Amino acid sequence: MGIWPVGKGSKLNQILLVRWSGQATDGLFQSALASFVLFSPERSPNAVSAALAFSVVLLPYSLIGPYIGTFLDRFSRQRIIRNCNFLRAADLLIIAWLINNGTTGVILTLFVLFAFGVNRLILAGLSAGLPLLVKKEELIAANALAVTGGTIWVVIGGGLGIAAKNFVSKSSGADFADSVVIILSCFGFLLAALSCYRLGKFEIGPAEHESAIENQGVKEIAEGFNILRAHSDALRGILAVGMQRGGITALTLMALLLERNSFNDPANPDAGLAGFGVALAIAGVGIGLGALISPYGVLKFGQHKWMRFLMFCCIPPLLIYAAGVNEISMIASAFFVGLCGQGVKVTNDALVQSKIKDEYRGRVFAFYDVTVNAGIVTGAIGAALLLPDNGATAVLPIIIALAYLFAATVLMRRANFASATI
Repeated sequence: MGIWPVGKGSKLNQILLVRWSGQATDGLFQSALASFVLFSPERSPNAVSAALAFSVVLLPYSLIGPYIGTFLDRFSRQRIIRNCNFLRAADLLIIAWLINNGTTGVILTLFVLFAFGVNRLILAGLSAGLPLLVKKEELIAANALAVTGGTIWVVIGGGLGIAAKNFVSKSSGADFADSVVIILSCFGFLLAALSCYRLGKFEIGPAEHESAIENQGVKEIAEGFNILRAHSDALRGILAVGMQRGGITALTLMALLLERNSFNDPANPDAGLAGFGVALAIAGVGIGLGALISPYGVLKFGQHKWMRFLMFCCIPPLLIYAAGVNEISMIASAFFVGLCGQGVKVTNDALVQSKIKDEYRGRVFAFYDVTVNAGIVTGAIGAALLLPDNGATAVLPIIIALAYLFAATVLMRRANFASATI
């Protein structure tokens, strides 16, 4: 098997099915939601409305995530992940009914917030539990498979959702088609929940003696953060990943507006949705390659140097994109920024997992998620302020390139960001 910890009898396979089935369903659900909110003929989005759609589903979790992370270190992660998937399936039935009735506003937003908040809790629990299923030297490859494979399945699920929506809408209204896709998503989340039964109650943590410790709330959260501060390279890596994901969010919003209002006829939202889907698919290929090469890059250069190198490599495609905003440069930058960004993410995940003890790992990954979500929200707000409604501007890619340069030269500077491998 080499550095890839997958084969007959591998325990990693058990967690991969839970993660990948759930994230493929995420893609299915998100495609229907995007179609309903951003690509409906009667709803022509501008930069502010698109950014708001991104932010509203992430900001609440950023406020409650650290508290939720404490539960991941005190109760069976397998039970939490299983029950959350059951809750998501039930929640989506309500969302499907609301969308079929054309409901927008606060009511729909609340149920969507719940679906996304539960999703972040599930992903944090899966990341916290993964090190218990593989050897320490297999963490990079395990993250490449789990995290990046999940991202690719999100893209595949999104493509299937777009195809299903287009098929159903040939004989029915757009809202009904979106609701059908969301009902299909319910079955996907049920599969993810049932897949959890392949894992033992405490197989992905926490240890039974750890789960018996009394929950001390804020004090426990502070202790978890202090543990992370003691490993400054892991903390700096988390901040860098947050910045990188924020840039990707801003670029995604720019691509959405370009495909919806510039590269295609604004009166034909289906063409815009199809073009956006192609861009996401090519970015997904880059993401997969980034995960595939990272275990070998880490073996050759070490975790810290590899992450710095990838962050620098994000910059040239953005400058080329800024020099000429067109569909080819947009897709090329999506490919290369996705490739390098995912390499940074999976490498840093392994760095954090290898340094943080299991009794704190749930809270640390909840903090990790909160940081990434804050970066995404910041990227969405920045895009809303800088993007015209047609999405065509050179300013945004340049600002993102400068942010990545800061991350590579300041956050990841050799003097502060250790050069030794683990």
